[in-house]
Amino acid sequence: MKKYTYSATNADNQNKWWVVDADGAVLGRLATRIAATLRGKNNPLFTPHADLGDSVVVINAEKVVLTGRKMDQKTYYRHSGYIGGLKSITAKKLIEKRPEDVIRFAVKGMLPKNSLGRKLFKKLKVYAGDQHPHEAQQPETMQVN
Repeated sequence: MKKYTYSATNADNQNKWWVVDADGAVLGRLATRIAATLRGKNNPLFTPHADLGDSVVVINAEKVVLTGRKMDQKTYYRHSGYIGGLKSITAKKLIEKRPEDVIRFAVKGMLPKNSLGRKLFKKLKVYAGDQHPHEAQQPETMQVN
């Protein structure tokens, strides 16, 4: 009897589509669930170097919840590349301005920092409202607690 460990490849990916409703969901718990699904951690064939994850569509991003005083204290930074070009924005203002980015930043920080992580991040679609243009993919609903 020959024993071996099967190493999955990208060709083994079934790529299901999931819809997640962020209404009332806590940001960190939501992001960890999305990142694990994008990565394929729930797949029995999970292989660290292969893309075996599913695509995720997030709706109602504007209704995500941050616990404690993070809404006022959490700060997102970016730099223009010029001297003194550091810009900052609080989570409250970012949710008012671009609510999709709050979820994108949280999930991106949980993915690998390499070419695989960039490929996985492209499979995340985030929308502020409750409408999305991905009905043709027949997404299933994912419950996030």
